[in-house]
Amino acid sequence: MTQSVIEPRFIAVEGAIGAGKTSLARLLGRQYDARLLLEKDEENPFIGKFYEDRASYSFQTQIFFLLSRYNQYLSLAQRDLFDSVVLIDYLFHRDRVFAQLNLENHELRLYEQIYDLLKGKVPSPDLVIFLQADTDVLRRRVEKRNREYEAIIDPAYLDAVNKALNNYFFYYSETPLLVINTNEIDFVEKKCDLEELIKKINSHKIGREYYNPLGS
Repeated sequence: MTQSVIEPRFIAVEGAIGAGKTSLARLLGRQYDARLLLEKDEENPFIGKFYEDRASYSFQTQIFFLLSRYNQYLSLAQRDLFDSVVLIDYLFHRDRVFAQLNLENHELRLYEQIYDLLKGKVPSPDLVIFLQADTDVLRRRVEKRNREYEAIIDPAYLDAVNKALNNYFFYYSETPLLVINTNEIDFVEKKCDLEELIKKINSHKIGREYYNPLGS
């Protein structure tokens, strides 16, 4: 596959757990010879305990993610984004979606104070790609990749995350947005699916667009 020329210089790939955002970011990173920043879920010391007992470990887990994500985005704000294409596998502002889902009222109020101090300092992507999938599809993908700390994810929680992100991006208008339904495609295993996806990304210019590929 030949390298493509792409106009957006800073692209964020989003989606629920199991949507394939990190896989797509890696593939696009190679395609565009891009600088790649990946979310470091496994470095969060609370993540395993969170999936075992969300009520007890939500706040610690969320604050760790917030500060980690902020530091990654801040590293982009401190350099010239136009040196190369930059790809990241999450949108900073999605952190608040998870906080609203996971935190109790008093915890959320404290979180919001910290979040409000940080949000204005992070750069906005030129394009956000949101990977949609039905919850049962997400569940199969999570089971297939077989990560130890994800093995105990409550299916109801996965569904709640999926609905919360779909709702967030339904109203999202801060940047150009490409929403891709991934139920019927496999851009990791099927080269033709990935090539069609890249064509759509390259052609997207402004505003919001929905893409529903049928797959190969």
